[in-house]
Amino acid sequence: MIAETVCSAVSAAGLGVAAVTAYRKRFLAAARVAAYALVPVALVMTGAVGWLARTAFSPTAWAGFGLLGCAWVLFAATRSVERRRGGTRKERRAAARAARHDAVAPAASAPSLGGTPARPSGSTPAARPAAAPRREDDFSDIEAILKKHGI
Repeated sequence: MIAETVCSAVSAAGLGVAAVTAYRKRFLAAARVAAYALVPVALVMTGAVGWLARTAFSPTAWAGFGLLGCAWVLFAATRSVERRRGGTRKERRAAARAARHDAVAPAASAPSLGGTPARPSGSTPAARPAAAPRREDDFSDIEAILKKHGI
């Protein structure tokens, strides 16, 4: 009984604030305040307030909320650990297997392009390791753009 009275008073006060806001020609804000003000009365009319009052004083319900909280904490903790490890166990095993096996067989030859005769496997030049880019090369394109614009 008291909850319904409090909800009605809150809604009436909110509608009063909405009326003052609309009087000040702020109709969008007034409509938003009116929408929030109607929520408590709607909850009373649907019976949600009575259910909430019965639930708030039930020890069984509070134990259930506690278990829900524990489940949420466990879920969040396992997700954070999974993200730090880099995925699920299945994903990590697949990545390890892919790292062990080369994508191309070692004896595979390079495809011939445009009728060029294929080289024998012994005369293929060794692959050069990619040189690390120098610090000057990183900004050379930026310098060229700045010079182009006279900066």
